[in-house]
Amino acid sequence: MARIVVIGSGMGAMASAARLAVAGHRVAVYERAATYGGALGRFERDGFVFDTGPGLLHLPAVYRDLFVKTGKEPLEQCVALTPVDPASRHLFDDGTDVSLPNASRARVASALDTALGAGAGERWGDFLNRARDAWDRTRRPLLEEPLQPDWQVLGRDPYPSVRRRRVLRRDRQAATVREIGAWELAEPRLAALLDSYALAYGLDPRTAPAAAAVLPYMEQTFGSWYVRGGMRELARALYERCLARKVEFTFGAEVAAVTEKDGRAAGVELADGTVVAADTGGLRRRPPRPRRDDAGTRGVGTGRRGAGARAPGPVHGVPRAARRPPGRHGPPDGGPLPRRRRGGVRGVPR
Repeated sequence: MARIVVIGSGMGAMASAARLAVAGHRVAVYERAATYGGALGRFERDGFVFDTGPGLLHLPAVYRDLFVKTGKEPLEQCVALTPVDPASRHLFDDGTDVSLPNASRARVASALDTALGAGAGERWGDFLNRARDAWDRTRRPLLEEPLQPDWQVLGRDPYPSVRRRRVLRRDRQAATVREIGAWELAEPRLAALLDSYALAYGLDPRTAPAAAAVLPYMEQTFGSWYVRGGMRELARALYERCLARKVEFTFGAEVAAVTEKDGRAAGVELADGTVVAADTGGLRRRPPRPRRDDAGTRGVGTGRRGAGARAPGPVHGVPRAARRPPGRHGPPDGGPLPRRRRGGVRGVPR
């Protein structure tokens, strides 16, 4: 039985801690903030509570698997999940208004045909079929297996871009979300719709890799779910699961450095100078993003690996919300950018 230190208490870190504890290890979590949950924060005022991070859950199966494998109580006994329908509403600059149903690609296609014109639903559906291929290629290495030392499985962008043949010029394939919208969807409002999914996750459509096409695929295939009481309740449930598995938490403890011995992680040094010994350590670190080099080919950046072993968490590689990039991110031809309204209740009474 090893003593393992986990740096941070976000959802990925707590999921790793719970799985390691179930495997028989003694796990200690050090968090610089005053509480757990990472991006799943909460603001309280006048008897109401508000999520300060994501408002909806889009891949509940990952958490269902986590709770089944770390305790007796399944996810639905720890939090109440309610499907949100419609999942989102999109308002375009030209006055077009479309509400997208939850977890029904057929109904989404029908709604797009009604709002944007015949053929829009089929074009969007063809795009989602390609996005499904990217999902199938990345699901296991990103969500179900520990990240491997060799990154060959992530060495190419998994999205199967449509090859556009051009006379006397090189064939053209989309490598970014923006290019998918311009070249494959080829309808300004559909392109703006795709952009809105990238923006919702803090990505710039102009630079986000084509693999980000899995974001609308996941939402429209697996649905949008509201956690009763807000997403913070999901963080609370996972925190309590960790406590039940005897995971130790220390808050207000910023890790300044990972200590090493004989080339291996040997513990952590806190900002106050305290040294905590461990057999190994883990921290939540994203895999490098697929990129496009100067020659136009797509590959994976290098990036440093975290020290020590790492157990699979619930959301490997899912980007955190980041500050929205500057400028107006509509389609390349200056078409309308939708104002996206998510379903669900943002403020709930205590």
